[in-house]
Amino acid sequence: MNLHDIINNICPLPHPAMEKLSECSFQTECPKGFHILKAGKVETNIYFIARGIGRAYITSEDKDITFWIGQEGDTLMSLKSYVKGEPGYENVELMEDSLLYGFRRDDLLRLYRKDIHIANWGRKLAEQEFLRTEKKLIPLLFTTASMRYHALLKDNPALLQRIPLECLASYLGITPVSLSRIRASLKKDSR
Repeated sequence: MNLHDIINNICPLPHPAMEKLSECSFQTECPKGFHILKAGKVETNIYFIARGIGRAYITSEDKDITFWIGQEGDTLMSLKSYVKGEPGYENVELMEDSLLYGFRRDDLLRLYRKDIHIANWGRKLAEQEFLRTEKKLIPLLFTTASMRYHALLKDNPALLQRIPLECLASYLGITPVSLSRIRASLKKDSR
């Protein structure tokens, strides 16, 4: 996915604003397993995935809890670091070799002050991130594990081939054993 498509998917920009925003971007290629964000650090850059997939997780006791999975076109950021300048609580690991587009917070803030189109783009980005959080949180509270797995199959079946099952189980809020049972039940029902 190219940078202009990613930007325009958030909010279409007129050509001059697109050029200003593009000029302050940078690209980075990172290998599978690389941590682009680390818990306990102030990470104010925003990244967009051009190619690859990543997961955000926290470590609790002796296990990782994956709470977000993103792929091409998605945003990688620590909201706490970006908004408050404080250390983030999450780790973001790339699960495939990845190409990312990045923006430094100070560059974006400068552009927000100078160009209303870019400021509106930033507002739309924030709105999308809030909606993404809500879309993840509400099903965890009000649906069964089986329903969440079915929704994942319907909305994003490619994740099943791109993410290890233990990460998917954690993302769905269940144990790997429960995920295996749900998958086995689906196979049995489809016969």
